[in-house]
Amino acid sequence: MNDFSIEPLTSRTVESLARLCVELWPDSTLQEEVANGHAIVASEKETAYLVKIQHQYVAFLHLTLRFEYVEGADDLPVAYVEGIYVKAPYRHLGVGRKLIEKGEEWARQKGCTLLTSDTEVGNEASIEFHAKSGFEEANRVVCFIKRL
Repeated sequence: MNDFSIEPLTSRTVESLARLCVELWPDSTLQEEVANGHAIVASEKETAYLVKIQHQYVAFLHLTLRFEYVEGADDLPVAYVEGIYVKAPYRHLGVGRKLIEKGEEWARQKGCTLLTSDTEVGNEASIEFHAKSGFEEANRVVCFIKRL
């Protein structure tokens, strides 16, 4: 599929990003994600891209620069995929792959040699996407909590 565009996030498109974020993270609110979107626009250490198909935003990629330890990374800073999402009807069409390529460009421009990401241990679709996008698994972690 080549009939889509990838656009950098602007203050004009923050609400479109926020709506996609709420689809990916339903525990978040539109208001929270709008605020996050404006923070991304104002930041030099993060960015986001939106995919538009036929006048509709259908996917996003949110990246940050991380200067602290990231599992498996041997060079800092790294570019970190904070979130990537493609609406279900547009999956398996190359949209996610193109977003990752755009993220790689941004990472290189910021002087990074690594693009990093994470996902839940049981999220097989995400694990498969990352593998197909050229990521190598660095580790698997199970987190615990004990209330006192």
